[in-house]
Amino acid sequence: MSTLEHVTHPFAPEYDSNSQILILGSFPSVQSRKQNFYYAHPQNRFWKILGQIFNEEVGPSIEQKKAFLKAHHIALWDVIEQCSIQGSSDSSIRDVIPTNLSYILDQSKITSIFCNGKKALQLFDRYQKPNGLQATYLPSSSPANAAFRLERLVEEWKPLILEALEKEDLK
Repeated sequence: MSTLEHVTHPFAPEYDSNSQILILGSFPSVQSRKQNFYYAHPQNRFWKILGQIFNEEVGPSIEQKKAFLKAHHIALWDVIEQCSIQGSSDSSIRDVIPTNLSYILDQSKITSIFCNGKKALQLFDRYQKPNGLQATYLPSSSPANAAFRLERLVEEWKPLILEALEKEDLK
């Protein structure tokens, strides 16, 4: 069993000035930290969910994933900037320093924030809600969330994501 390690988030938020929705995770997994990009664990269903929502293949490379996010006005970041963590275990997270979300919100068109998983929402509510921000819960795309099959995750995520994007398009 590994011990707690103090880690700083190793890569930047993914967004551009046209991003309309922000999906926040808690903190990158060991695999994501190694690959220096979001949701890199091969068993994480994040990219499959988005691909099915938009009925489009998400390429395997980081560049293809970035292009996909940009094309669909999706921003990615995490709630935590630094923490002590054991491996990839959200339940082990301690000594949290939250990210400064104003950085990304001021430079984009984000109107909706989503949290990927209960831990991300719990941390968001603790550190970001006092700043007047609101977020919507999405069931975790993590392989640890065995209660949700891919089809059920798509069923839960799709109306929320598409509604948020349509809301912005109507403005």
